[in-house]
Amino acid sequence: MQQLKKAILFTFLAFIMISMISFNAFASSENDIGSSSRHVDQLKLIDSKTIPHNQTYNNTKIGGISGITYNPKSNKWYLLSDDRSEHNPSRFYEANLNYNHRQLNNINIKNVHTLKQQNGNNYINKKQFNNKSKDVVADPESIRFDPWTNNILYTSEGDRSLGLNPFIRFSNLKGDFISEVPISDSLKMDTQTKKGFRNNLALEGSTFSVDGNSIWTSMEAPLIQDGPVPTANSGALSRITQYDRQGNVLSEYAYPVDSVPYAQDNVKTAENGVSEILAINNHEFLTLERASVQSSDSSFKNYVRIYKIDVNHASDIKNITALQNSQVTPVKKKLVANLNNEQLDKVDNIEGMTFGKKLANGNDSLVIVSDNNFNKSQVSQIIVFEVLNNKD
Repeated sequence: MQQLKKAILFTFLAFIMISMISFNAFASSENDIGSSSRHVDQLKLIDSKTIPHNQTYNNTKIGGISGITYNPKSNKWYLLSDDRSEHNPSRFYEANLNYNHRQLNNINIKNVHTLKQQNGNNYINKKQFNNKSKDVVADPESIRFDPWTNNILYTSEGDRSLGLNPFIRFSNLKGDFISEVPISDSLKMDTQTKKGFRNNLALEGSTFSVDGNSIWTSMEAPLIQDGPVPTANSGALSRITQYDRQGNVLSEYAYPVDSVPYAQDNVKTAENGVSEILAINNHEFLTLERASVQSSDSSFKNYVRIYKIDVNHASDIKNITALQNSQVTPVKKKLVANLNNEQLDKVDNIEGMTFGKKLANGNDSLVIVSDNNFNKSQVSQIIVFEVLNNKD
């Protein structure tokens, strides 16, 4: 009997130990998936390459790459084209990026997937648009791999001239429509042009929270009711918004966009805005600010900076209808990288940003991509960085 009691006690203790080990392993795994311990203080340039302007894949023109995301489960990359179905139907590409801590070896496009509307049709272009039809025009800008469902989230900027609001939608990895996340009412247009998004300055960035519970979006420029856009002499306040997966606004913060750098009196156009957002941990994010300045000779130059922002201690503005003349505390921001100071042949229209694979030394990698606007004078550029923190 005594031996039986000892055997039962031993079995019970062994069960407890195995359970604790399993729980710790699960918790560690969850922490890796959520990347809650990720830190970003500096970026070290590894390498860059361009996709040739005339490159095609499966009878589609590769260009307009405005978003990039990484699937760590398959080691695949997804590149979103912002083609408004003018060259080919709205789409995203699968790719392999072969790089290490020293160089970016090659970019291989492996597949292309057409984005579908809820009715199963391709998105249409502006010439095909009809108010009586249920088919809409998409202006895809940001793409994210969903760690919960292995699906894709993507955003569209909308088009005031067509009466189309921005949207956030889920698709599967083949581009088939799954669902739509309702956007905040403050972003939606009115008929008097007194509120809502500005054309081509709207829902430009998106990211999942590190635990996957929520979705964050960034507006490229201020809403109409929030004040004027940035100028050479003054910055502006845009909005970053946290939604749950059903579209309820959980929080919202004012983001201080820089004034337009190097904009002289004789320039033709000058603008600056937030082109992407990326979660670092539960309160810090990277933002990508991209300014474009057109000189009097019609040539363009881009100025691109990557900031780290912290939403802690910022005012939650989700219930503030208009920021203009409101007293709010914006998020704090710190410069992480100025691409114009890097050893790059060209700094183009950078629009996409994502964390990539771990490097051999255990550090994260960060990959950014430029949108060439299907223009011969611009490039589809992929740039890889090593992520450093102050301990490195």
